[in-house]
Amino acid sequence: MIGRLLAIIFFLYAFDAGAQVAKPLRVINKDSVRYWIEKVGQEPDSLAFHHEYIRSIGWESNLYWYAERYKSRYDSTESAMRSQYDQWIRKFPRNATVHYAVGTAYYENESPKATSYLKTTVALDPTNAEAYLKLSIDAERWGNQEQGMEYMRMASLADSSNPSYAFYYAMYFDDKDMAHFKNLIYILADRFPAHERGAQGLYWLGYNVKDPSGKINILEDLKKRYAPSKFNWSASGMSLLFNAYLNNEQNEKAGNLAREMSTQSGWQEKVVLANGLAVTASLIKAGKYQQAYDSVVRLKKLRSSAQLSRIPILEASLADKSGQTALGYQSLVELQAKAPTDELGESAFFYGRKIGKTDAQISDEINAIRKKNSKPAYPFDLGLYTSSAHAKLSDFKGKAVLITFWFPGCGPCRAEFPHFENVAGKFKDTSFAYLGINVFPSQDDYVLPFLKGTKYSFTPLRATSDWAKDNYGVRGEPTNFLLDKEGNIVYANFRTTQDNERTLELMIRSLL
Repeated sequence: MIGRLLAIIFFLYAFDAGAQVAKPLRVINKDSVRYWIEKVGQEPDSLAFHHEYIRSIGWESNLYWYAERYKSRYDSTESAMRSQYDQWIRKFPRNATVHYAVGTAYYENESPKATSYLKTTVALDPTNAEAYLKLSIDAERWGNQEQGMEYMRMASLADSSNPSYAFYYAMYFDDKDMAHFKNLIYILADRFPAHERGAQGLYWLGYNVKDPSGKINILEDLKKRYAPSKFNWSASGMSLLFNAYLNNEQNEKAGNLAREMSTQSGWQEKVVLANGLAVTASLIKAGKYQQAYDSVVRLKKLRSSAQLSRIPILEASLADKSGQTALGYQSLVELQAKAPTDELGESAFFYGRKIGKTDAQISDEINAIRKKNSKPAYPFDLGLYTSSAHAKLSDFKGKAVLITFWFPGCGPCRAEFPHFENVAGKFKDTSFAYLGINVFPSQDDYVLPFLKGTKYSFTPLRATSDWAKDNYGVRGEPTNFLLDKEGNIVYANFRTTQDNERTLELMIRSLL
């Protein structure tokens, strides 16, 4: 979970580096800077005045997301801000707002320099819940998850009327203690029956539950408590419920839900999908396999069918029953080559054998598709964080290589690491390498403490966002690649969650 929480908070409280576009920086008006310095000096408790001062000196998102590109401007702006706040801290040493303002500026920069200012803030003002929240996220950047959880607990105590802190704290337990997590979420929902956070909590509880009937029960409860027409997280949860119905062959319930939600964006297609699967089931019952096959092929083209694991296997089964086994087989091997699963693999081999292929031939065909779609990776030569040495792509020849482009402030990156680690641990004694390339040098100070605290096993390498974009086409983090033993990119732009760790494992195994 912790990762999902961090991804959620990241999007709410930080900037998405991948979405940033370099823009011309604002012209600094010295008169404006002097004006806000004077105003803060007169009213140091005014957070609004601090924000205006920080804005007036040009401390803006594009400046620090592109710190390398604007290095001179970044250095001068950061130096001016630090110098001014050093003066104010000497003048107002017990003023929590002064520490919080500069701490927040560094926090939004995802800078390691935020930590000390935010810690001083809560020491001076233990009621500042937002400072505790920021410290919680900052602790995650340092790799200290236990400290992050404690800070979030303190935030929930500092402002018990705010459901956001209660929600964030609850989310720390979904991979630690599911029973406690469920209890905290229902307490949240009972306390805040008219707040979006209650719906959000039930959404993630439903997402986490593996048991199909348990998942359906929770998502149905979400619908009952929080009307999807009023709560965005409940509306999102209905997509989970729709898929849960269909994956458990409850077509009628899925159809009823889709029709009920049909006025919302994307649901008309789900109506078509549910109705189509119901028709397909009727055709199968009537023994009309060719018509059923044609129906599934049409349905497979719908975007909303992509999350239904039963569709491609149903398609292959109907192709076989209608005398087109080879077509069903070919569809399965194409999918298995791109995103392998045990179910797809078993079906591909089953139908491949039916048309006279050996297991070796089937494996060769799948591998041939992968090879056809692969391309050479850029031959990098990057510095290590663990020493003054460099690592080259050629150093890993003979190994399958997982590369993730990340940076410590990236919540979705931190969300993915536990899943990568679960898989990577299965290949410790094999020809496999796991590399994490940080693209923001301004966050270098986080990297080694993050690794030490989390005990993640990737080899940390140094780069910049421009280098990643120019040489690997990276436009946002995390971006992931899996290379074969010859240094070719076989799998690209995939994401790994708790639901598809096995797919990553099979991807790696396919290259060893």
